[in-house]
Amino acid sequence: MDTRVESENADSVPVRGDDGVRGRGEIWLLRHGRTEWSNTGRHTGRTDLPLDEVGRQQAEALAAMLRGRSFDAVLVSPLDRARQTARLAGLSDEDLDDDLVEWNYGAWEGRTTAEIRAELGEPEWTIWSAPIPDGEQPEDVQIRADRVLRRMRPVVAAGGSVALVAHGHLLRILTAGWLGLPARAGRLWALEPATISVLGFEHEQQVIIRWNSRC
Repeated sequence: MDTRVESENADSVPVRGDDGVRGRGEIWLLRHGRTEWSNTGRHTGRTDLPLDEVGRQQAEALAAMLRGRSFDAVLVSPLDRARQTARLAGLSDEDLDDDLVEWNYGAWEGRTTAEIRAELGEPEWTIWSAPIPDGEQPEDVQIRADRVLRRMRPVVAAGGSVALVAHGHLLRILTAGWLGLPARAGRLWALEPATISVLGFEHEQQVIIRWNSRC
């Protein structure tokens, strides 16, 4: 799927039908299962790691959580760990979207938070709190996430359901955009491997309906 459009506003992505009425659809977020690096806390951006054995079992367990549910659209990150998760969870991995790839961590790729804090001499450093050398900043990731939300807008506005199979930080930043918050607000909610979260509406308000449900 390659219908790229530029984000009009990186902080908020309202979902409206042509008549100006908000939709009543849902966006289901599936974070991929465990990998060797996620198990050890290493920042895993563009490195294309497969699921480990536990991750494959987790993805298979997601299928039970999705049993009986159909989606009007399924978009998947092209990275192998997301594609494997989609297939094992019983979803199609045919519609790949480059905007769903994980945050480019630049110089911090493959490093743990503890290692980076020791190197910088900053005991309170997090990936959210300082510029990323040679990588993307949170606001860059949100521009990509907003493009995904805009491409899914017609489906959600019509009351349909969408599944996005992707990565922890990308999905947290996408959620911030759904809520009309800046990218760095994604630091406020944790997202574990092989979990399901649901974005939707309460009356006219875009909300989190369900978060971090484990298999």
